[in-house]
Amino acid sequence: MTQGFDRVESIPIRIMFALAAGALLAGCSIPFSQLPPTPEPAVELQDQVAASEVDGFPQPLAWWESFADPVLNQVVEAVLETNFDLAQAVARVDQARARARIADAVVYPLVNPVAGIEDFDTPTNAGIGAQLDELGLGSELTEAFGITLPERLGLTTYTFGAEFAYEVDFWGRNRNTRLAAGAQQLASESDYVVARISVLAETVRTYLELVDLRRQRELAFENIEILGEREALAQSRYESGLIDALGLYAMRRALRDARAGLPQLEAGLAEAEARLWILLGGFRDDIDGSLPDALSIADSGEPVPAGIPADLLVQRPDVASARQRMEAARFALGVRRAELLPALSLSGSIGLQATDAGDWFDPDQWFRNLSVNLLGPAIQGSRLRDNVELAEAQLNEAAAAYGSSVVTAVNEVEAALAGLEAGRRRHDVLVSFLDEALAESGLQGERYSAGIGSYEEVLSAAQLLVGARAALSAAERDLGFSRLALHRALGGAWTADDIQYLSNE
Repeated sequence: MTQGFDRVESIPIRIMFALAAGALLAGCSIPFSQLPPTPEPAVELQDQVAASEVDGFPQPLAWWESFADPVLNQVVEAVLETNFDLAQAVARVDQARARARIADAVVYPLVNPVAGIEDFDTPTNAGIGAQLDELGLGSELTEAFGITLPERLGLTTYTFGAEFAYEVDFWGRNRNTRLAAGAQQLASESDYVVARISVLAETVRTYLELVDLRRQRELAFENIEILGEREALAQSRYESGLIDALGLYAMRRALRDARAGLPQLEAGLAEAEARLWILLGGFRDDIDGSLPDALSIADSGEPVPAGIPADLLVQRPDVASARQRMEAARFALGVRRAELLPALSLSGSIGLQATDAGDWFDPDQWFRNLSVNLLGPAIQGSRLRDNVELAEAQLNEAAAAYGSSVVTAVNEVEAALAGLEAGRRRHDVLVSFLDEALAESGLQGERYSAGIGSYEEVLSAAQLLVGARAALSAAERDLGFSRLALHRALGGAWTADDIQYLSNE
C-alpha cells in the first residue's frame, strides 16, 4: 500500500514538470526580444549651458527666500498649507502609490482562506435512492440482506483550509507590470513637484505684480495731484495771456489721461488680489493687512549664475516625469510582448476536512489538490501583435516627449539667464535715472526758494521724479519676474542637490 501511495503521489509532480518543460519549449519556439534600451534624447547638451562673472550661485532650498522679502515668505508658506491645486496633486500621488502597491501584488501567490460547513440531507427514496430502485438495487435488495435504510440520508462536512493561485512569471509580464506602475508612481511624484513649483511661481509672480500695482496706484495719485496743480497754473497763465489755448488744453488732456488710467490700475489691482486669494484658498485678513506698498528686490546687482551643468537640467521635475513615463511605456511594451507567449499557472487548495467538528483539527484529516495549467495565447487574429505595435508606438511617443522636455529645459534656462542679465542692466539704468530725478527735483526746489526758478519748473521736476519712481517700480517687478523665470527653468532651486531633494519630497 505504501509503495502504491508513493507512486500515486509522484504522478502530479511528474506531470507538473512535464507541463513546465512544454511551456519552456513552446516559449522558445516563439521569437522573443528583450526590452529595448532606454531611449535618450537626440540633443547634445553642453557641459556648461552658460558662463558668467562668478563661479557658483548658492541658494537656499526655499528658493523664494532669495527675494529677501519676509511678507513674500509668509504668503508662500500660507499657500503651501491651503492651496487646493497642491491638495489635488498630493491626492494624485497617493493614487499612483496605491496603484503601484496593487501592481506589486501580482508577483506574489494569491491565497484565500476557506472555512465552511456543508450540510447534505435528502430523502432515501429520492435522488440516488430512486435510481437504485430503478436498477433493482433498492429496498428489496437491502431487505434481502437484512439491511434497513433510513428514511433520509444526511451528512455534514466541516472544511478549513486555503485556496491558492500563482502564475509562473517566465517572460516577465508580471514583473514589467509592476515596474510600469512603479515608473508611473515616480512620474506622478515628479508631477507633484512640477505643480508645486508652478503654484509657488504663480504666487511669487502675483505678489510682485500686486505690490507693484499698489505702488503704481500711489504714484498715480501723486501724478494726478501734480497735474492738477499744473492745470490750475496753466489756467492762470492762460488768463494772463502768457500761454495760448493750445497749451491749456494740452495740460487738461494730460490730467484727463492720468485720471482715466486710474480705474484701469484699480481693476488690475483687484484682479491680482483675486488671483492671490484663489492661490491661498480664500481671503486672508492677515495677508491682506501685511501686503506692502512698494517692492524692494534684494541684491539687484548680483551677477548671473555661473554655468549650469547639463546633468542639472535633466533633474528638472518635468524632465524627470517625462523620463519616468518613457520608462513606464518601455515596461508596458514588455508586458505586451509577454502576452504573445504561453502562461503557466498553478492553482489548488489545502486544508482539513471532517464530518465531525471534533475531528476538524486532526492532522490526519488533511486534504490537498493541485492544478497545473498551460495556457497558450488566445487565437485572436492579429490583436496581440497589434497590441505590441501599439505599445511600441506609445514608447516612441514617450521618448519624443522626453526629448522635447530636455530641449525645452535647455532653452528655457538659456532664455532665463539672458532675461535676468537684461533685467539687471535695465534696473541699474533706472536707478541712475531716479538719482538724477531726485537731484533735479532738489535743484528746482532750491532755485524756487531762492527766487530764481519758477513753480512750473518745480512741478515739472516733481512729475519727472514720480515717473522715475514708477519706472523703477516696474523695473523691480520685471527683475523679480526674471529671477522667477530662472528659478522656474531650473526646477526651483539653483543647485543639483536642492533639485534632487525637491524631487524626493
